[in-house]
Amino acid sequence: MQEKVDRFREIREQVRRPAPPGTVKEGNIPRLGARAMIGQLLDEGTFTEINMLAKHRCTDFGMENKGALGDSVITGYGKIAGRPVFLYVQDATVMGGSLGAAHARKIAGVMDMAAKAGAPVIGLCDSAGARIQEGTDALAGYGEIFYRNTRYSGVIPQITGIMGISAGGAVYSPAITDFVVQADKTGYMFITGPAIIKEVMGQDITMDELGGAHVHTQVTGSADFFAATQAEALVLIRRLMSYLPQNNLSGVPRVEPRSPVKEPDPGLLSLLPASSKRGFDMRRIIGRLVDDGEFMEVKADFARSVIVGFGRFDGWTAGIVANQPQVFAGVLDSDSTDKAARFVRFCDAFNIPLVNLVDIPGFMPGVQEEYKGIIRHGAKLLYAYAEATVPKITVIIRKAYGGAYIAMCSKHLGADLVLAWPTAEIAVMGPEGAVKVIFKKELAQAQDPEKTRQDRIKEYEDKFANPYDAAFKMHIDDVIDPSETRIRIISALEILAAKKQEGIFKKHGNIPL
Repeated sequence: MQEKVDRFREIREQVRRPAPPGTVKEGNIPRLGARAMIGQLLDEGTFTEINMLAKHRCTDFGMENKGALGDSVITGYGKIAGRPVFLYVQDATVMGGSLGAAHARKIAGVMDMAAKAGAPVIGLCDSAGARIQEGTDALAGYGEIFYRNTRYSGVIPQITGIMGISAGGAVYSPAITDFVVQADKTGYMFITGPAIIKEVMGQDITMDELGGAHVHTQVTGSADFFAATQAEALVLIRRLMSYLPQNNLSGVPRVEPRSPVKEPDPGLLSLLPASSKRGFDMRRIIGRLVDDGEFMEVKADFARSVIVGFGRFDGWTAGIVANQPQVFAGVLDSDSTDKAARFVRFCDAFNIPLVNLVDIPGFMPGVQEEYKGIIRHGAKLLYAYAEATVPKITVIIRKAYGGAYIAMCSKHLGADLVLAWPTAEIAVMGPEGAVKVIFKKELAQAQDPEKTRQDRIKEYEDKFANPYDAAFKMHIDDVIDPSETRIRIISALEILAAKKQEGIFKKHGNIPL
């Protein structure tokens, strides 16, 4: 009997034995082994491994002599800050982390368990792609994973860490998940690698230039968070988890604020420049509104004219969407509307309230944006806000012009509460543009066109370049003292916490993708 137990222990230790030194390096960049990553991500001593004895069954091309117990992925569950999570970690030291039938079944199995348990699933990816020797079994495995990514989307949070190479079909699972954290210099995503691009297209390009963390966090938007190292990526995932609910029914988590201040902030207004034509950093206002100044920005380096991310108000998680006047005056373009719409839909799926801070002159004009499909992309944001049933609070800080005013969660798209600072300007367009249109003939015939133009601008500003006409017509709910903004947001979130909004029965709508 003891011999059998000893044999079991020997096998278990064989599976858990770390990779030999030098097998987890990328040039001179130090890399963490798969089990080391698990140890850093999860609370100490909480990891339970499942399917550790799984092994591929392929016997073609000499495969019967390759591989290891557990195949090339580690699966199991544990805790982050005391909360249950499920995870899978691909192990590049075993056949390059390639995906075969057993590998895929392990991932699909842990995803199914996560959905049943109502807990987030985290994937740490380092895979050369489909295991060619297993043929269509490998391709079928990807399909099983993509199917579950989609079925469980909006049910449990799904987070991906790109810790190593994610090539070919391996990139599509991360693309479906809710958030992607990519490690610089070790993490790469691309459909076809540099060698194939060189062979087929005749183009020379490095891995970094093709699919590195800078590319996907700044250019493509395929990754949400840039991490300087693998260790930093794990810290980011732990921090992100603190803002997210366990599932779509559990409610948002609460963290006791270190400084639960609910007093007016008279210095808030001083953050605005004297002229509404000048830009400013909206992050400074966000930092004064959220608990302890802590804001976790999502896609910070992509489509920077809009800011999205998570903050807390009196301890409760909220999603924040804000225009960034410091970048292109805060306009919405094709990329920024996509970025904002996806974030809004995530928050709505997991019952995370939305706080919207508005300073927007309009949609990005120009032939290039029209050709990129700004109409279709802009419609995504309209759709996302109109569809969302979570508490929606909008604060208009300065400009709110034209269709972009509507798109930034106006009353007319279902905002529960729309507040405006006295500095708000709510109109079809800015005063100067409006005067050119309305008084075109008068200006052409005026003896002193400049004086006439200035008089008409003043007239238009008195009428529309303020929040009062909109308040008179109840297009907004209140004009507030800027110093009371945080107090009013917390009050609204408290009163709307039990909001119920029944939708029209349908299978699903048809968002303009």
